[in-house]
Amino acid sequence: MEILRQAAVAPAHLRGGALALGNFDGVHRGHQAVIGAAVAHARAAGQPALVATFDPHPSLFFRPETEPFALTGMAQKLEHFEALGVDAAVVIPFDAAVAGLLADDFADRWLVNRLGVSHVVTGTDFTFGKGRSGSATTLTALGATRTFTTHAVAPVAVGGMQVSSTRIREALVAGDMATAAMLLTRPFAIRGSVEHGDKRGRTIGVPTANMALGDYLRPRYGVYAVRVRLPDGECVHGVANLGVRPMFTPPKLLLESWLLDWSGDLYGQVLDVELIRHLRDEQTLDGLDALMAQIGRDAEQAKAVLAASAF
Repeated sequence: MEILRQAAVAPAHLRGGALALGNFDGVHRGHQAVIGAAVAHARAAGQPALVATFDPHPSLFFRPETEPFALTGMAQKLEHFEALGVDAAVVIPFDAAVAGLLADDFADRWLVNRLGVSHVVTGTDFTFGKGRSGSATTLTALGATRTFTTHAVAPVAVGGMQVSSTRIREALVAGDMATAAMLLTRPFAIRGSVEHGDKRGRTIGVPTANMALGDYLRPRYGVYAVRVRLPDGECVHGVANLGVRPMFTPPKLLLESWLLDWSGDLYGQVLDVELIRHLRDEQTLDGLDALMAQIGRDAEQAKAVLAASAF
């Protein structure tokens, strides 16, 4: 998959394609339906299949003080796009220039001039242009006088629940990892670089890989059964604490993962930690012995959960 960044103009072999357009945070079932429709149209017409997203998310541009809410980092998002069969991903820089474009100006500058698309697929709730002045209906009208046709994909429902990034965030904040995974089609995963900590875990035989949460949404704090994907692709079961560690001072928000039945040096390496099930909330225990005993129980529960996990 090719990646076009900044204000890149699509090369000749990518012009005339079908484009899926949206923010696509999470690349959940609904997003997959939009991207899938673009890929299907492209394949039927013998055209390239493209997907375009924005970086940063428009909400962060307009409200930089917003609490972290991301379901995927950009690298993860691009990997999911590639897995869906697109030929190229376009990362549109959401800056003041883009934010100030009226709907018709955005269509002309990006869809017609830079990308030269012949077909655009969005969700029915898609908005664009200054002040969200454009909609899927607007896009259809603009395409009729330009070079492209359009298609708006209706919301997707699963298990009687409409799929949306908002609904996934609600599930994660509640610690309902099963619902989040069902809507995403995979477990929620935090990707980050392993950093040096205070190494308390090593002193009690529980070495952890510590990661900052960055721009990711903060799921419910507590202990999780996790699956950790290493840089070489190996998948290791583990138990992790996500939160502020109430037994230690000063409080520090971290994701601390103990890889079970595995040893090695992970400092500086990038891991994907999949949160499979929330086991319990963070708690203050009566001393180090009580903490070690609880960690042992958590590890055994995590092993049982992971052995039975459908994901």
